[in-house]
Amino acid sequence: MAWTTWKCWESNAKDGGFHLGSGEEVVIDVPQKWSGRIWGRQGCSFDQNGKGSCDTGDCSGLLCCQGTGGTPPATVVEMTLGSSSSPLHYYDVSLVDGFNLPVSMHPVGGGIGCSMASCEVDLNVCCPSALEVKKDGRVVGCKSACLAMQSAKNCCTGEYANPRTCKPTLFANLFKAICPKAYSYAFDDSSSLNRCRASRYVITFCPPPF
Repeated sequence: MAWTTWKCWESNAKDGGFHLGSGEEVVIDVPQKWSGRIWGRQGCSFDQNGKGSCDTGDCSGLLCCQGTGGTPPATVVEMTLGSSSSPLHYYDVSLVDGFNLPVSMHPVGGGIGCSMASCEVDLNVCCPSALEVKKDGRVVGCKSACLAMQSAKNCCTGEYANPRTCKPTLFANLFKAICPKAYSYAFDDSSSLNRCRASRYVITFCPPPF
């Protein structure tokens, strides 16, 4: 069972997470200048009041996350959208919070330079043992070095909170080699942040092998 979540941008938002079966799709209309994150959740169970839990990507046991982020490890799609007067959109797929599901985001139209952001490989299969998150003996997520080691050097905090001192770890380099179109660590902007003027984007969880 896989659940997808986006930040509830209206105080009276009816939903904030929903079930997606294989081959299903949902259209989400967001306002101009919206900025937020979208991620998938697995192994979820919710009651009629929208309370429950997920094996990965859980957000405080709620179906609608109400502004809280997904519990790492989670593969995250991040975006900051423009407006009709300033239509440039910024987006990426990030492994900074670790990995739980393959995902891709690609623009529909937009012209030259509009690239796909993605990590389409199941990193759980090749996750180093020190980073594994298991449920019933099965690897369901792969931690980032920051989450596993909890050090300023691995988390790019403190004296390492700048691109000059914060460098990719061995694990970040491994993830980058496998998923070159995704953020592997906090300052991976040059090869991972995408810019486009397309009006529509398709986000696919667990895309088929290419």
